[in-house]
Amino acid sequence: MADPDNIVLEHLRHICGAVDGLRDDMHELKQRVGNLENQYASVSNRLDRIDLRVERIERRLDLTEA
Repeated sequence: MADPDNIVLEHLRHICGAVDGLRDDMHELKQRVGNLENQYASVSNRLDRIDLRVERIERRLDLTEA
């Protein structure tokens, strides 16, 4: 019969390896989410500027919504 201490150590090593793999995956996911947030902020800022420009154009042309 196998030594219970060795079985426990083997399982703990396996768990540690799995946790390390998850930690790497989480780090990559955090980087990707950060990149997406930056891209969203950039697009949002550009849309805000376009909206302001359209409002200015509408005022200059005396356009009103129906």
